[in-house]
Formats: sequence, C-alpha cells, structure tokens
Amino acid sequence: MTKLDVEALITELSLPEKISLLAGANAWQTVPIERLNIPAVTVSDGPNGIRGTRFFDSVPSNCFPCGTGMASTFNKELLYQAGELMSKEAKMKGVHCILGPTCNIARGPLGGRAFESYSEDPVLSGHIVSAVINGIQDGKIVACIKHFVCNDQEDERKGVDTIITERALREIYLKPFQLAVRDANPKSFMTAYNKVNGEHVSQSKKLLEDVLRKEWGWDGMVMSDWYGVYSIKESLDAGLNLEMPGPTRFRESVQTVHSVVCNEIHRDVIDKNVRHVLKFIDDCLESGVDPDQDELENTDPKAATLLRQIGGESLVLLKNDDNILPLDPHAKKGNEVIAVIGPNAKAERNSGGGSASLKARYTVTPFDGIVNKVKEKAGDKAVVVEYTLGAYLDKTLPDIGSIMKTETGETGVEARFYKVAPGTPGRKPFDKRISTSTKLFLTDYKHPELPVGEQLFYVDFEGYFTPDESATYEFGCSCLGTAQIFLDDKLIVDNKTKQQRGDAFFLGMGTREERSAVKLEKGKKYKVKVEYGTRPTSSLIVDYQEVGGVYFGAQIKNTHEEALQKAVDLAKKADKVIVVGGLSKEWESEGFDRPDMDIPGYTNKLVEAVSDVNPNVIFVNQTGSPVTMPWVHKVKGLIQAWYGGNELGNAIADVLFGDVNPSGRLSFTFPEKLEHNPSYLNYGSTNGRVLYGEDVFVGYRHYEMVDRKPLFPFGYGLSYTTFEFKNAKAEVGEKTVTVTVDVTNTGKRDGSEVVQIYVSHENPRIIRPAKELKDFAKVFLKSGETKSVSVEMPLLEVTSYWDSYKNQWLSEKATYHALVGASSDNIVGDAVFSTEKDVYWLGV
Repeated sequence: MTKLDVEALITELSLPEKISLLAGANAWQTVPIERLNIPAVTVSDGPNGIRGTRFFDSVPSNCFPCGTGMASTFNKELLYQAGELMSKEAKMKGVHCILGPTCNIARGPLGGRAFESYSEDPVLSGHIVSAVINGIQDGKIVACIKHFVCNDQEDERKGVDTIITERALREIYLKPFQLAVRDANPKSFMTAYNKVNGEHVSQSKKLLEDVLRKEWGWDGMVMSDWYGVYSIKESLDAGLNLEMPGPTRFRESVQTVHSVVCNEIHRDVIDKNVRHVLKFIDDCLESGVDPDQDELENTDPKAATLLRQIGGESLVLLKNDDNILPLDPHAKKGNEVIAVIGPNAKAERNSGGGSASLKARYTVTPFDGIVNKVKEKAGDKAVVVEYTLGAYLDKTLPDIGSIMKTETGETGVEARFYKVAPGTPGRKPFDKRISTSTKLFLTDYKHPELPVGEQLFYVDFEGYFTPDESATYEFGCSCLGTAQIFLDDKLIVDNKTKQQRGDAFFLGMGTREERSAVKLEKGKKYKVKVEYGTRPTSSLIVDYQEVGGVYFGAQIKNTHEEALQKAVDLAKKADKVIVVGGLSKEWESEGFDRPDMDIPGYTNKLVEAVSDVNPNVIFVNQTGSPVTMPWVHKVKGLIQAWYGGNELGNAIADVLFGDVNPSGRLSFTFPEKLEHNPSYLNYGSTNGRVLYGEDVFVGYRHYEMVDRKPLFPFGYGLSYTTFEFKNAKAEVGEKTVTVTVDVTNTGKRDGSEVVQIYVSHENPRIIRPAKELKDFAKVFLKSGETKSVSVEMPLLEVTSYWDSYKNQWLSEKATYHALVGASSDNIVGDAVFSTEKDVYWLGV
C-alpha cells in the first residue's frame, strides 16, 4: 500500500473533510475521504482475543487467557508470541488496529475489569503490556493501549472524579503506560472515561499533551473510549484526535466549522489532530489488511498449542499439602473414583464479561479436560470420573444454545427477523440466522432491508429442547426490549407486559430475569419459542440508545441443599475430589464492580461439606481477581486458574496430572478478607468522586508497610520441584544496574522458576515502599541443572521516586538493595549497589 503524504493531504483537505476525519464513521471504522484516496481503517476489541466487527452473529475467535492470568506467566517471551498470534488473527478478521491491551492497575479485588488488566503492580503491568504490544506491532497491526488513565473501577466510570496525588499518579497509575512507551511505542492510546483531579482525561491537556506527548516524546494517535467525549473545543485543544464511535456526537460539521471560523477553535488545532489521524491510518495500512474481506476463523492447530501453553503457565499452584498433586491415575490398585464437582466444572468460563468477551471458536471445559487426560494416562485401568454440580453460580439461567436443535436438526435456534410485531397479518421474515447461543446482544445488527439507523424490529427465536431427565425445569429471560417465552405454544415467561429494571447486559441497561418452572419428561421433544422486540418496544425508560438484546436459558430446578447433598454423597465414595469453582463473566464484567469479595451462592458451603467427608480435596479457582477462601485450611490442593481461554480445560488438566509443572506466580495479592485491602475504605464512587487514599501503597506495598500477612502474597506460586538461589550480585554501569543470580533446580522434576528483582532504598528521605518490583526473568531448568540469570535494568528507573516539590523524578545518591525474590515475601538474595549523586529527570 502506498504511504499517505500526510502534509500534502492536510493542504488539500477542506475544513469539513478534516473535521469528518476526527470522529469514526461507525462503531469500528474511521471515515474515508474517497476524493483523496484516504481509506477507512477498522478497529476491533481486544484484550482477550480479536472479536472482529460484530457482537451479534460474529465469526468465532480464539479466546486468550484473561489479563491477570497472562501476567501470572511472568514470561515476556511467551506473551510476545501471544501478541504475534493476535496480529495474525486481526488480519484474518480484516482488522487494522486492536483495541488493547488493557493495563490499568488492579487497585483492589472488586474491579469489574480487574480480570482484563494485568496486575496490581505497575512494573509487572508495564513489562507484560510491552511484550504483547511488541508482538502485535511487529506483525504490522496497530495496538491501542488503554485506558489512559485511572479507569480502575466501573462504578460511575464515565463521570467519577479520581482524586489522587501526583506522586501516586506517576509511580503507580501512569507507570505501566510510561514503560510501554519506552519499550514498545504503541501507535495508539485510548483515553479513560473518568476524570482525574477534576478534569475528564479525554480533554486533559496536562495528561494528553504535557505528559504523553511532550514529556514522554510519544507521537501516536489518541482515540476516545466509546462515547467517552464530553466537549468539542476542550477535547480538540487537548489533543483527543479521534472520537469513537461514529457517527459523531460532538464533532458535527456545522458546529465545529462554526467554532473554527469564529476563532473559538484554532485551525492549527484541527490540522494537528488531523495529522495524527492520518498518521494512524498510514500506520494501519502497513498491515496490508483488506477491510472488505470476509472474516475468517483461525483453525491453525499451532494457535491451540500456544493458547494451551499460555494457559498452563498462567496457572498458580497455591497449596499442595502432602504432595496431593500431581495426580497419578496409576497410584491405586483396583477401581479409582475421581469426583469432579462444582459450578465451573462443565461451564465455559473462558473470559470475563463486557467488551473483552467474544464468541470463542471452542472451549474445553475443566471436566472435559480432566476426562480426556484420565483416558490418556490411565488407558485400560479402571479409573472412573464422576460429576455433579454441587452449587449454583449463574446470576441468570445458563445459555442453552449448544443443546437446542433447529427443525432441520442443526445445533442452535433459528432466528427470524421481522419489521412488524407478532400477530400482524401477512408477517414475513426479512432475514434468517442460526444462533448457537441464547444470550444475544443485537447492538450492531444490520440488514439491507432495515433503513440506516432503524432500531425497531422483531425477532422470533425457535428451537427444540429434549431433556436428559424427567424433572422440573426453570425457563427464564431478561432483555433490553421485550420478550416472551412459549413452550409448545403456551406462554410460560412474560417479560413484556410487566417489566422491572435489572442489570442485564454489560452496561446494566436491561430488565431483571423473569422465570417460570415447568415439568418436563426425559426424551420428549419440546418446542421453545421466544418472541422478542428491540429496545423501542420496552416500557422502561432506558438512558442508552442501543438496539437491544435478549438472554434466555433453562436448567433443572433444584434447591441449593439438594445440589449440595448430591456432592457430599459423591465425595464420600471418591478417592480424590476436584472442586472447580469461582466466578464467571456474570460476576466479573465491564459495567459494574463486585459488591464484595465472596464467591456467590453455596460454593463455600460446598467446599466445607465435601472436605468434611473426604480428606483429599483439590480446589480449582477460576476468577480474574481475588476471592475470600474461608475453607482454605481444609483443602489439600489449591490452584488459581483464572479465565483460561479456549484451552482452559486442557491447561487445568495438564497441571493437575503433572504434564505441566506449574510455574505461574500471582499477579495480584490475595488478602484474607476485603477489609485488609488498602483500597477498602476508598473504593467506588461517593457523590461522584473516589479518593485514592492508599497513595503509592497499592497491593503488596501496603501489606508490607503495615506488616499484615495476606492469604497469598504477590508473586507467590509453588512448583512440583524445588529451586535454590545463590551468589546474587549487582553491577552498576554508566546507565544500568545488572543483577545476576545462580538458580539451581534441586528437585526431581524439570521446571521453570521466576526470578523477581525488587529494589529497596537503605535510608530514603521520604516514606517509600519497603521494596518495589523492578524486573523479572523466567528460567527453565532440568532437574539438577544450574543457570546464571542476569537482568539488566535502567539505573535511574529502578532508583527513582516522584519528587512532588520539583515535579520531576529523583534518583537519590544512596545505597540500594537489589532483592532477589521467589515472591514478594520470600527474598532469597540481596545484592547491594550505590549511586554517586542526586539526579533529577523527566521522560521515559
């Protein structure tokens, strides 16, 4: 593709054409200027994989492990490969720019998008995000790092004012972005919704112009988050180059031209913003992507292999009493029973919710992964894997798309689209689709027979449900719009004539779920029909202007006590019990924060109960952030499994049965309870503001300063082997300090260890954290092998703090300790080094 002559184009573009370039054409594309051969370029979410340009009826994608899971690999090289795979899949989806990675700080356990970010630690976040960006951009796809800055909660996220000291802003929240600019140079930034110290980020000259461009020397393009623009003049003056999505809400031609010709907005400001948009388009065109191509699935087995490796390395072994793990199907003579219990065992918990979620190409559940592994390892040996639910987790009834059949026998439900309501004489569908999901968001549905902008239409979903057992089943639906469920043409659920507001959809726009119970017979075929009308049909007043959506599902109706008793009965006869629990995208999602740190429902009671009747319990926790574990001392094995993407079940089984030696380390401190977290008193919006009262003492920095032992510390993780560190030393060069340590695998299994380098100041002039992570390296060692590991770090970066009096970084003349750790609370080596003078500096 011929490069754009940006400066020549600026002279040729008319003022209205320039203004049109400063906002998107639609949800996913920029505005083309055909007269001057300026094409549109396409963007796509994101952080967990490349969805493409559709929420509804999207082409399936490979789902990556969630951000906190990927960071727990502590493996830069592996996550570079993850970025490479993302770039490849972007090209297959006709996408020029990936809206990610996300590197906000997981300030506390309750954040709805904590799973999507990487860590509580800014340096771990910065190194991980740089690795992913380098992988993406080396593949000629543009990365859009987000959300700049302090979008660390969902509560009132579009208007909350983050009150924060300059020091905390610099040392914690801006730091991962700063490291990314230094080490990866992302070609695009996305601004956060929130305010920082009284001013929306998307119109902050201080953050966008003074810090990002002037101080850091960055020269890419800044786009808004979706509907995250709040002004015309202020956002343009600050350098918010592109308003998204389109069509524009603020940069309409008539008003903006008027502001320019009346000298409210300088023409140079328009040109400056246009210049960055044109450079962005030029960067995007380097990919050679054809945005008009058909979107394709990536079915390459190498993708599955890589995702399985990332998933395996992300798992953190937190507890292994009596070496209960790895499991050995050959250990017992005679029949062996492995009980798999829990609400996540047969569920596809591949990602959290919101814009990070996508239609996964496939998902291996933990149960399937375990069953397949047992078959592989046990062969003809009599090992029986039995399952029961044990506890409920879903907020709403589960998706039944994968177990429904159409009239012609295809998996899923048939969707017929109409312009008029059910019961209208002569009603004929204008479109038909097959959906393998019954949780559908229609925000980007389009059809040639629907006028542009038309939001009123109707959809009938129809399919056949055949129960596996005779029982009472619950059916239910929630919607943005109206919906009714019919079973064999009899109305059983009405979410149309009487509606109540709920939290359906990731922005909490829809109704509550309405339910009804009916008795069904095993093996009998029942016709299920859902009549749905889009948002304009709803009687509720909705602040958002989305087209709409509907979630409907079903499951056997049991009491919590019945499910629990079945689990206890199974656990009594089992040799080993694997409980797979945690959270889901209904509990961790964009749009809302968690109300507390507990696992909802009966999961805690389940773990207590099965532990009382069986001493050999292993808990596999699937969450994107910490949860309370009141039963932790009763289980022998504990694995933090995150949301593991397509290959989550295989990755879990690989670790459980020892084909992968766990090497993940926690990217997040797990406190015993929420009240111990440093953000506890200052989380969420209070009258439109949030005070970051813990200042720089986020995560492990806080726990160490107040001498409070968490449940599991930052950087912690066990292995099936053991390691020894010796001969730690630090060597200071002109601009660097290099820390070297010898690492030996002293156990009987091959495995990988993470060398974590923390730095502490011997006698600081101000209060500083006891130590701070500055870099890390992962090393693979065969049993008995020793390797020397060296980590070179910028001297100024690892010794500096933000001097709020000088408004500069200060590296003090002082003695420092390079602390080599196996985790934040397990320092195994100390190398002393010194600096010769005070140095003030700015930049990256």
